[in-house]
Amino acid sequence: MQDFGLYIILTKPELGHEKVAEICVRMGVRMLQLREKYMPDRELLALARRLRAITRSTETNFVINDRPDIAVLSDADFLHLGQDDIPVEEARRIVGDMKIGLSTHSLEQAREALKKNPDYIGFGPIYPTPTKEKPDPVVGTENLKKVLEFAHVPVVAIGGLFPENISKVLLAGARNVAMVRYFMQAQAVDELEKRITHIQSLLSKSNH
Repeated sequence: MQDFGLYIILTKPELGHEKVAEICVRMGVRMLQLREKYMPDRELLALARRLRAITRSTETNFVINDRPDIAVLSDADFLHLGQDDIPVEEARRIVGDMKIGLSTHSLEQAREALKKNPDYIGFGPIYPTPTKEKPDPVVGTENLKKVLEFAHVPVVAIGGLFPENISKVLLAGARNVAMVRYFMQAQAVDELEKRITHIQSLLSKSNH
């Protein structure tokens, strides 16, 4: 699998899930994950199907977090699993050959995850972040650099990333970055578009 650049995670977006999805599709964002851990199942499935309708037949891959059942029922492109989620081997029994990404929070976890042949791995948090109730220890850019050296699949840097600190992450060699709050807190369409454009331009400059 090739690098995909910007990875946007939908968690309580100010602009609403559908509106953000439409903007991501229009702006060529390659990876869009739905991560709503506390939404009732019926609501989550209905939302996943609406987002799938927006991303279908576009360059934007639709990713479901944590839930193999919702991923299958919404016909997602990817399932993303965390360290505490159902094991990859079990998830495969539900999602078949759907692509799978895995979260990792240490060099050891990254090595273990790569043995399971995921399509990509997430690595973080690079910086402190409050988006999780029980945050994992910060891994920093030095460890990110090490993972990038031994990983044979795309590595997504995640955790506390903002325009003011992303340059160090790109200097460490990251080609894929996931951001949550920076995009979710945008309150107007043009503001979100500007933010996406800004990060996409930083990524394309660092890749040349």
